[in-house]
Amino acid sequence: MKNFFVKTHGLGNDYIVMNSKDISFEMNEKNIQTVCDVHYGIGSDGILLLVDSNKADFGLRILNPDGSEAEKSGNGLRIFAKYLYDYGFTKSKSFSIDTLGGLVYAEVIETENDKARLIKVDMGKAIFESAKVPVISEQVECLDEELQLKDLSYQINCVSVGNPHCIILKDELDDEEILKYGSEIENHPKFPNRINLQFAKVLSRNEVEIRIWERGAGYTLASGSSSSAVAAVMVKKGLTDRKLTLKMPGGQLKLEIAEDWEIQMTGEVREIASGYLSPELLQDLS
Repeated sequence: MKNFFVKTHGLGNDYIVMNSKDISFEMNEKNIQTVCDVHYGIGSDGILLLVDSNKADFGLRILNPDGSEAEKSGNGLRIFAKYLYDYGFTKSKSFSIDTLGGLVYAEVIETENDKARLIKVDMGKAIFESAKVPVISEQVECLDEELQLKDLSYQINCVSVGNPHCIILKDELDDEEILKYGSEIENHPKFPNRINLQFAKVLSRNEVEIRIWERGAGYTLASGSSSSAVAAVMVKKGLTDRKLTLKMPGGQLKLEIAEDWEIQMTGEVREIASGYLSPELLQDLS
C-alpha cells in the first residue's frame, strides 16, 4: 500500500487522503503544492494525512494546496472519517479524531454497499472572543464591526470553530464579489492568522445560502467549517433557529447549534478515485 491515496469529495470540496506511515516522500510545502496541482499532480483542495495521536482514536493533519496547514475542516473531517471506515482502520461507526483545532467526534450515520455515505461530525464549540478567533478588535466579540478595504468597507462578524472565520451578511450573493475581495480579506492585517471568509444570505429561519473563500485554498464550492461558523453567527445574531440548512454551490449541510455553542454537522461524502502515486511523480517529489 506504499503511496496509496484516496480522493473523495464532500459537496464538491475534494481532498486526497493518505497514511503518513505509507508515504515515501517528505510532505513539505513544495510537495504538497505539487500533489494538489491539477496539472502536475492529482489535483485537490488539500491533503488529509493520517497520523498517530495519543489523545484520540486517530490523528489528522489538514494540508492546504498552498502548503500551509489548517486547524480544522468540516468537509475534510467527513472525508477522513469515510476513509477510516471504508478502508478498515476501524469497525466502529463512531470514533474520535485529533486535529490542530481540537478533538472531534465523528459518526457514520448511513452506509451504502458497506461504504460510509452520510457522516455526522461534532465540530466542537463556536468561540466568539476576539482574542481567541483571533481578530484584532477593541470589542470583546467582533460582531457588526467595520472592516476597511482599499475601495470599500464591510460589516464583519468573526468566530472560531477551531479555525478562524469572517462572515459578511449580504442581501444578494455574487461570486465575482468574493473572487474580487477574498484574497484581500483573507490576508488583511486585522487577522493575525489570516481568515476564512463567507458571504451569507439568510433565506428563512432555517436556511442560509453562502459563498466561501477558504484560507490557503481560495474560492471553494463547499466547506463544513465555514457552514459551522456561519450557522453559529446566524444563531448568535438571532437571525435563524438552532437547526438549519446551509446551502452552497456544491450542495447543502445540516447544522445544529446547541445552547452551549457545540456544533453538529451532517452531510454526504463520495469517493472519486483511489490508486498509487506513479514512480515518475514520486521522482518529482524526491
